[in-house]
Amino acid sequence: MTRSATPDPAELAALVRAGDRRALARAITLVESSHPADQPHANRLLALLTPHAGRSIRIGVTGVPGVGKSTFIEALGNHAIDQGHRVAVLAVDPSSAISGGSILGDKTRMENLGRRLEAFIRPSPAGRTLGGVTRHTRETLLLAEAAGFDVVLVETVGVGQSETAVADMTDMFLLLLLPGGGDELQGIKRGIMERADLVLVNKCDGDMAPAAARAAADYRNALRFMQRRSARWDVPVETCSARDATGIARVWDVIERFRGTMTESGELAGHRAAQARAWLWSEMAETLIESLQQDPAMQARVTAIESAVAAGTAAPRVAAHELVGIFLGARRNQSPGS
Repeated sequence: MTRSATPDPAELAALVRAGDRRALARAITLVESSHPADQPHANRLLALLTPHAGRSIRIGVTGVPGVGKSTFIEALGNHAIDQGHRVAVLAVDPSSAISGGSILGDKTRMENLGRRLEAFIRPSPAGRTLGGVTRHTRETLLLAEAAGFDVVLVETVGVGQSETAVADMTDMFLLLLLPGGGDELQGIKRGIMERADLVLVNKCDGDMAPAAARAAADYRNALRFMQRRSARWDVPVETCSARDATGIARVWDVIERFRGTMTESGELAGHRAAQARAWLWSEMAETLIESLQQDPAMQARVTAIESAVAAGTAAPRVAAHELVGIFLGARRNQSPGS
């Protein structure tokens, strides 16, 4: 099957900045591509568009399966659009460990939001990336901002210690929980609670409303014993019903208050600067590993050392240091003048 022609980065960047949704989808596909021929074009596209990004409020949303993340995001997205905003949703679906495939069902779960011209929904498979996001979620976020979306919602795969990675690429981290409290509180990891900027007990409707109110009280008490992310922000615990869209306006008010507080104090700018530095080193690590794995001169050595590790005759740590030493030595020998 013949590969389609790679779009010209300058032309694609202009279309993205003009708000062309199809161009934005193509730009994201280009950035997500692992084909070596696409890498220079993707890098050029990011170089052109990054200066035009950064003007949105970036919101990470996580929660246990079944808590109603997609329903909540749809309700919040519709409310934000009604307030005059443009909303991009970056939804991450779990990938099969066997086939690598993913259902990517968020567009069907957010049918009403997906029909609005002010919304853009991009589901992506998690692949092998941990942390509830994909390796290219950060780049996708920048592209959406450059296209004029001023509210970006990042939905993670699920909830757990690794899901805190989404907090390292967003401005505000929302943790959705189910009604209950008590025993359910024991299952929520302290690490993710301490990263949350807003805790929401969803499904506060019908017969579950009293349980949701009790759960919210339990979580408020628990937060009293946890370290806050910011001295300027007391983490609120709210209840809502994404199904009925009740409490969503109050949630949006909290988001706007958070953004105002963090912007005025300078913490938002400092937070984003720290995220950018961490992103740099993360990409450095990924790029170096890929270079090592793809270096033709290293293939035989990698295979031999992998076999030794698999057979238990070599310690992984020792083998890793050996591979890096061989790789760096080969690179020095290839340098001009060496």
